[in-house]
Amino acid sequence: MKILAIVGSNAENSYNRKLLLVIKKRFTKHAIEVAEIKDLPLYKEGQDTPQVVSDLAKKIESADLVLIGSPEQQHSVTSALKSALEWLSSNLHPFKGKPVFIVGTSPLAQGSGRSQTRLKNILAAPGFSCPVFNGDEFMLGLASQAFDEDGSIKDERTLEFLDHFFGEVEEWYEQITK
Repeated sequence: MKILAIVGSNAENSYNRKLLLVIKKRFTKHAIEVAEIKDLPLYKEGQDTPQVVSDLAKKIESADLVLIGSPEQQHSVTSALKSALEWLSSNLHPFKGKPVFIVGTSPLAQGSGRSQTRLKNILAAPGFSCPVFNGDEFMLGLASQAFDEDGSIKDERTLEFLDHFFGEVEEWYEQITK
């Protein structure tokens, strides 16, 4: 399975980027590409679609499944992710019919629950028309303490739940693509 993992932050030191890199390293049976949104310009209605946005749209279209690492900012998704999604739902529609699942980290104990809920609402809007995984959610709280100096997740139980979560996503993907 070909998975495009989108970092939902433009921050240089992003825990969500670290999480997506852990996923890429851990689930090697899948071809996982990590894509950035940090180079996308802010969305402006009526502006021509920049090439960097078109390139990201092509990656989404060629993936079997899209994974979005959604950090939480002001109880919602980041402004950078909102802007990227505006680009990817106005003139271009690469998410149409594309299965999506969401993970997230947060420096707070609660994890990224509110941003994941908001992102699911956004992906249900016209312009996306994509199935979104709604089983267990992977939300890594206290992210500043969760990773070691090599970028690996330290807690074995967290890794076990990540394996469980990914297994549920794989089963869901098989069901919706039959």
